Amino acid sequence: MACSKNTGETCPYCGQEGDKVAGGICPTCQVLALAIGENPDRMQQLWARFGPTLVREAVPKTADLPDVLDGKRYRAVDRERNKWYLSVSEVDGQPVEIFASTAFDRDHELQTRISNLTTITRLISLILRHISLGEQLTLPKILKQLKRSSRQPDDLPDMLFGVLSRYSDKTTLTAARDDEP
Repeated sequence: MACSKNTGETCPYCGQEGDKVAGGICPTCQVLALAIGENPDRMQQLWARFGPTLVREAVPKTADLPDVLDGKRYRAVDRERNKWYLSVSEVDGQPVEIFASTAFDRDHELQTRISNLTTITRLISLILRHISLGEQLTLPKILKQLKRSSRQPDDLPDMLFGVLSRYSDKTTLTAARDDEP
């Protein structure tokens, strides 16, 4: 709440010490709040113009996932009547990894689908760890997951790895290529 300088309280929005107004915010923020209240689209316009330059909170570096995680397994059937098992690993009830598997792995076409599916689930897992645990997303981590997803030369994960590796330094590229699943 904004109050006089004598109390040492500040406006909760801008941090300025100043005169108390209705709603407990300073006069400057009060004017802005009223303007946005009258025309909410103004906030979207402000965000479009200044949002990308706002200071964003740094994502802290997190520890590695534990070796044993809680999880749930779901059974699903696709439109071709193939049975799939979807496993979701959790930390504190939040999803951090997802995997999919099927018993039908001899078919070449299905191998390609599984390779693509592995890529999708590995990248989704990387995103889930970012959302749930604050793990930093980096190109080297993406390259590592693509390389681990590839089942044969020139499959989709291998081609994606080849293109995206052009944007990485040689040290990162060597580490991703040498990494074994």
